[in-house]
Amino acid sequence: MTAPISERLDDPETAREEGRRKMDWAREHMPILASLREEFTESQPFAGEVIGMAMHVEAKTAVLAELLAEGGAEVAITGCNPLSTHDDVSAALDAHETVTSYAERGVDDDAYYAAMEAVIEHEPTITVDDGMDLIAAIHEDYPELIDTIVGGCEETTTGVHRLRAMDDDGALEYPVFAVNDTPMKRLFDNVHGTGESVLASIAMTTNLSYAGKTVVVGGYGDCGRGVAKKAAGQNARVIVTEVDARRALEAHMEGYEVMPMHEAAKEGEVFVTTTGNRDVITAEDFEVMQDGVLLANAGHFDVEIDLVALEEMAAEVTEPRDGIEAYVMPDGRELNVLAEGRLVNLATPVALGHPVEVMDQSFGVQAVCVRELVESGDAYEAGVHEVPDDLDREVAEIKLDAEGVAFDDLSEAQAEYMGSWQHGT
Repeated sequence: MTAPISERLDDPETAREEGRRKMDWAREHMPILASLREEFTESQPFAGEVIGMAMHVEAKTAVLAELLAEGGAEVAITGCNPLSTHDDVSAALDAHETVTSYAERGVDDDAYYAAMEAVIEHEPTITVDDGMDLIAAIHEDYPELIDTIVGGCEETTTGVHRLRAMDDDGALEYPVFAVNDTPMKRLFDNVHGTGESVLASIAMTTNLSYAGKTVVVGGYGDCGRGVAKKAAGQNARVIVTEVDARRALEAHMEGYEVMPMHEAAKEGEVFVTTTGNRDVITAEDFEVMQDGVLLANAGHFDVEIDLVALEEMAAEVTEPRDGIEAYVMPDGRELNVLAEGRLVNLATPVALGHPVEVMDQSFGVQAVCVRELVESGDAYEAGVHEVPDDLDREVAEIKLDAEGVAFDDLSEAQAEYMGSWQHGT
């Protein structure tokens, strides 16, 4: 069985101190979780529950994990991406009395899935997932646990896509909240969080500017919209590629150039894929790209850029900077891949993930969804469920209160008017 992270580090005490420092900084800027901590510490809603988590184990996630533990749960956590874990944060989290962390950065596939199995061996009653690997592993390898699992939460776009496909096949056997799709996550985390953190990670990794460059954004969902908006805000020319006619039209009417990827490949200097699908950038695109382009992926899995084809095409591969692999083509062009094609805002050596304030909102939704499962899990059948609107609004109201922002309420007359079909001309 995989040992907790603290048993695998050379100097766990130093790591724990540094990890705790990062977590304390994040905690100071997460007022939603602070408000929920007051509630959960007093009411202990998760007493007796075992919460299994597969997430990006960095400072903000650690604050969520400790919140759930402080609410009475036993928490077992591991990473959801081999390159997104901060080992010092993982060690600090593992030092918590009721948290066990197995997450470690840079592990191979075997160790990654062994850590996932170690979490499952705690026999979770609730799962909190980012990418759906934990849910998939339970269904495929530990089906005997399903009857004792109350439900789960899924954090990200790719995971929700997988869950809905699983649900459509009739294979999802416990209820899961699609946290990604609720407004307090989608409109802020996906747009602002992804947009800001992706561009920041690329800039810090390369030490290059966006001003005057052509940035190609693959996909115009919420994440692509965020990347495009933030790149345009830094004076880049932005090209969008899409497979959906309505999204392509939306991007066009937002003022971006829209064209097929193979055409954009000839013009782009920075490429960011945001689709959650495979083969967004392929061999025929590599053939026409300019020397020195930057290739980055903001989707959950490393399948959006066809790295197998790129490696086969390259004469050699070098590492000009940490976090960058330069694929040198036979004609001398260099195509630079960031973070091995993995989630660029979390997997480069300097990546910090989404801004703290943004993740406070998303993790606030996760926390109230876990509370809902404990309190009312029997009301939800197996399958994918939208986050109840009152929970999403609760998180928004906590955030506004923390920011000192007041807003209006409907009067009784307004509420009656909006709820009636009988008021006409």
